[in-house]
This record gives sequence, C-alpha cells and structure tokens, in this order.
Amino acid sequence: MAADRHSSPQDYTLPSTDKTRRYEGEEFKERNLTANLKEVETVCKAVLDECGINLNHKLVLCVLQRFNHARKPAFRFFRWAGDRPGFSHDSTTYNAMMNILGKTRQFQTLVSLLDEMGEKGFLTMETFTMCIKVFAAAKERKKAVAIVDLMKKYNFKVGIETVNCLLDALGRAKLAKEAQTLFEKLEHKFAPNLKTYTILINGWCTVKNLMEAARMWNEMIDKGFKPDIVAHNIMLEGLLRSHTRSDAIKLFEVMKCKGPLPTVRSYSVLIKNLCKHGHLKEAIDYFDEMVDSGCGPDAAVYTCLMTGFANQKNMDIVYGLLNEMKEKNCQPDGRLYNALIKMMVNRRMPDEAEMKRRGFRPDKNSYTVLVGGLVRQGRLNESCRYLEKMIDKRMRAPRIDYKKFSAGFYWSGGMNCLEDLAEKMKLSVESRKSN
Repeated sequence: MAADRHSSPQDYTLPSTDKTRRYEGEEFKERNLTANLKEVETVCKAVLDECGINLNHKLVLCVLQRFNHARKPAFRFFRWAGDRPGFSHDSTTYNAMMNILGKTRQFQTLVSLLDEMGEKGFLTMETFTMCIKVFAAAKERKKAVAIVDLMKKYNFKVGIETVNCLLDALGRAKLAKEAQTLFEKLEHKFAPNLKTYTILINGWCTVKNLMEAARMWNEMIDKGFKPDIVAHNIMLEGLLRSHTRSDAIKLFEVMKCKGPLPTVRSYSVLIKNLCKHGHLKEAIDYFDEMVDSGCGPDAAVYTCLMTGFANQKNMDIVYGLLNEMKEKNCQPDGRLYNALIKMMVNRRMPDEAEMKRRGFRPDKNSYTVLVGGLVRQGRLNESCRYLEKMIDKRMRAPRIDYKKFSAGFYWSGGMNCLEDLAEKMKLSVESRKSN
C-alpha cells in the first residue's frame, strides 16, 4: 500500500474512462467518414469522366435544376463541369448555381461565387436581384443593402427599379421598418414612383401595421400618385388581415363607386376572408355580384368557396360548385386539388368513389397529393392502396418520403405489404420500358 501511495508520477497513468473511449470512437468515425466522402467524390468524378459526355450549357442547367435542393451534389457537378476541357460556365449556369446556394442558405459559398463571377465578368442584373432577395428572405438586411454597393463597384446602374426590388424583398421578409428606414435614406437620391409606395404599403400591411400603411397611402396621394388596382387590392387584403372587415368593405364599396373597379382578385380576397370566418351567405352574395358585374370567377374563387362549405361538411354544395366549374370550362388548378384532397384526408370525407360519382375524376396530381397526405398522417395502409391504384392505372409513382413510408411499415410489422408493393412497382417500370 505504501509503495503504491508513493509511486513516482511517471509510473501513474489515468484510467481509461468510457467517456474517453467514446470521444476516441467519435473521432475515429469522423476521420473514417471524411475519408469515405473524399473517396465517394473521387469515384463520382471518375464515373463522370468515363461517361464521355459533351457538355453544353443547356445540359448543365438541366442537371442543376434536377438537384435544385441538393447543394452538395449540385456544387460538385458544377465544379467538375467547370474543369472539363472545352467547356466553361457562363452567366446562366453561374446564376443557376447561385440560386441553389441561396435556397439552401449557403451564404459563404454564395459570396465567394459572387466574387468569382465579378472577376470573370459574368455578373448580371439577375444575379444581383437574386442575391438581394436571398439575403432579405434570411433577414440579412445589411448584406442585402451591400449588394447595391457591389453593383456600383462593378459599374451597374442603380436606379429606382433596383431600390424597389430591395424594398420589396425586405417587405416580403417582414422587415417593413427596415425598408421604410432605407427608403427615407434614399428618397433624396432616387425619385420614388407609384410602385415604390405600393411596395411600402404592402410591407406595412404584411406586418399588420395599418397606421403606417395609411400614412404611406396618404403620402402617395399627396405626391400626386393615383392608387391603382394593385394598391387597392393590397390595402383591402391588409385591412382584412388586421381583422377590420368593416373598413375593408367600405373600401370595396368606394372602389365600386369611384374606381378602380374591383377585379377577380379583389373579390377573391374578400370571399376568402368571409369563408374563413364562416360567413358563407355573404360570400355567396359577393360571388353572385362578381358574376353579374362581368368578372368571370377563376379557380381561386371556387377554391375559397369549396373550402368554406367543406369546413361545414356541406359536400353537396362543394360538388355542385365542381360541376359548375366544369360547365363554365373553368379548369381546376393545383390549389383546388390540394384543398379537396386535404379535406378528404383530414376529415375522412367522401373518397375517390364519391368523387367519380359526382363526375369529378381524380388524375395523377390528385393521387399524388392524396398519397403524400396519407403518408404524412401515418395512414400507411390507405396510402399503399392508392399507390397500387396508381400503378394499376399505369401512372408514375409520386415523389414522397419513401424513407418514412418504409419505416412506418417496418415498425407496424407490414413489411410483406411493402415488399409486394415494391415488386408491383418494379414490374410496372419493366412493363413501361418494354413498351
């Protein structure tokens, strides 16, 4: 015991703890993963080299669009293409890559690519506009404003349209106060136009600050600008968004008396708000008024009405409106499909058979939205049934989260069903290829 107590420091070693071993294991995994990624990248480049493809800008754009939300493979391909003999990027391919980096918030890479474009003389107004919108959407106000300074550095003209683009991007990002401050700083350098004031009003309406929106409205009139239908619709929607429907209806009546006359968009905004709050009788009255005034209702108006009646589970009127659309040759759009299928999925209302009976036949888009909704809700057996129907009808399988789809079947013990579906999809692909 004494010897152990007085042993020299060099004879003493720290015991190996689980924590130490864990860190060593994580470090090993990280080194191994990095090595594997480098190996994968090398293999990918080798495979691409062996393809012997004659690159052109159209092909590169198609590939980048295919990886629109996958920045890593997109950027690797972009760099590989740029190193290929006989090919060099131009403004369009650079802008496509910049767009991907912006969507995925890879700002550091985006800025370095921006500098690279400047050195090669590939910068365009589209590049600057894209960067302004990207930085503003991320609430990076200073970086968005810095793009304007960068335009001056590369001798691009900075006019009122550029300022409007910057103000609009800030407003859409709910940075109305910052947009207003910038406007006041630049007002003496650039003469504002009707669009400038409309953008500022829209920004304040987006954050539900009607006092500032009204102030800019009055200033716009004092400066000699007459509000057009776009400005009226923005103010109308802002009033409704801020729960002042009575003021919105007053504005609407003034539009009917003094102009500009309400458009389909004006009616859509009002009808949507009425349906959202369950005032369906008033919504129908405005719908009839719109038709009588000569404004042909579009799919957006019908979607508002159908959603309102569906919320009250009045499906007879919903299918009646669908038939009316068919009679008036008003084509349903993606939003209408989504609204219909969403109410079917969420409320377990009439299914595909009922839709067919009413004369509304689901197509590929309908099935795609339906299957995706069922998968998100974990209703896997139903989604599997509709996938099989798509295959039987020789429709292409939809793009859904198949990882979640397969994991759900795994945990619920339904792997046999999943294997049968996979085999059916495989046979369908082979049959399509043979034909």
